[in-house]
Amino acid sequence: MFLCLDVGSTWTKGAVVAPDGTLAGVAQHRTTPPEVMDGIAAVTAALPTATGTLACSSAGGGLRLAVVGQERLVSAEAGHRVALSAGAKVVHVSAGPLSNVYAVRAARPDVVLLVGGTDGGDEKVLLHNASCLARARIAVPVVLAGNRAARDEALGLLAGRTVVATDNVLPDVGELAPEPARAAIRKVFLAHVIGGKGLSRGRRFRDLVSAVTPDAVLSGVATLAAQEEGAVLVVDVGGATTDVYSAVSTVDDSPARTVALPPDRRTVEGDIGMRVSAPGVVAEAITERLLPPDSDLTAKAAHRNENVEFLPATDEEREADLRIARLAATLAIRRHLRMVGQLGPKGATVLVLSGGVFRHADSLAGLEKSLRADLGPVLRNARVTVDREGRLGPAGLLAQSGHLSTATALLRPAF
Repeated sequence: MFLCLDVGSTWTKGAVVAPDGTLAGVAQHRTTPPEVMDGIAAVTAALPTATGTLACSSAGGGLRLAVVGQERLVSAEAGHRVALSAGAKVVHVSAGPLSNVYAVRAARPDVVLLVGGTDGGDEKVLLHNASCLARARIAVPVVLAGNRAARDEALGLLAGRTVVATDNVLPDVGELAPEPARAAIRKVFLAHVIGGKGLSRGRRFRDLVSAVTPDAVLSGVATLAAQEEGAVLVVDVGGATTDVYSAVSTVDDSPARTVALPPDRRTVEGDIGMRVSAPGVVAEAITERLLPPDSDLTAKAAHRNENVEFLPATDEEREADLRIARLAATLAIRRHLRMVGQLGPKGATVLVLSGGVFRHADSLAGLEKSLRADLGPVLRNARVTVDREGRLGPAGLLAQSGHLSTATALLRPAF
């Protein structure tokens, strides 16, 4: 039996999974900083006994990452996409020779991803930026994933800093190689970041966590996509952000572009959410003509922004929450598709809705009808379902730890 834990900023969630993929139990408890192990103990006590534990975390704000690249349309964009797919919240992106290192520091990243140049190509910008980061005394770890030919010199310039060097994210023009950088970002997060969030007094929590939560979820989405003949699309609407994940199991037939896309992708919309970011949902919906300028949702969104602990108690309040959620999902998926293009030749075969507003809704028929009308061909052949038991994260943890058959079996009956 595996205990899969997700320690978030608000809730600590647990699921016990049998080796055959049976979900033996789920539980949750408020996250308990400054000692998150207390919340973990409460969740564990409410679940069947497990022999192994796997954990991911986005507590303490998750992983904040700054990307420093060579040019906006190539290396910086490649780094941005790799960072998102690694489960990071990208708080700063710069392109070209650094002239304002203070902007990087002001973004308060946990990690800097330094990229630039194809292997054997231009070295000047990468080395200039490495030198600037060294002189500016950037204290956070640096993942160096640029031109292989400049790696040793860049490491020399960054001597005294915590640096993890890995393969170039852009080894050749049009070729994106995200996996080594994603693995390095994960390694840095676990070794240098998770223990510095003030979440636990000892090493037990640091030793327990094996992934950033969005990274684990993306692995779960990719595992689900391996069972499909087309693409999987997942939208997770939270209080402050809305994440969209997609994964394709067939060759992507989207037009060639400067930076190719990996088969599994994630975007995060920091201005779209159910509480803190509710006004952003309404404002964007008005701009996109999904709502009239005088919509009654403007006041309702403002109230939720000012009262982030708000829980709907009437049918009218629950309906308003669903309207905001529908708009958040529509807007976030639109943005995701603008970035990644088509989801393979067949579009999405399944759309998974995630988030408390969907799990607790009595009916999503209106939402499904609205999404199909808005997104057209992308959802033409898709079945729409809800991750009511939060299976995607545990499946991703299991897949990452080598238990792929258990992860696959966990997902099969739910989706």
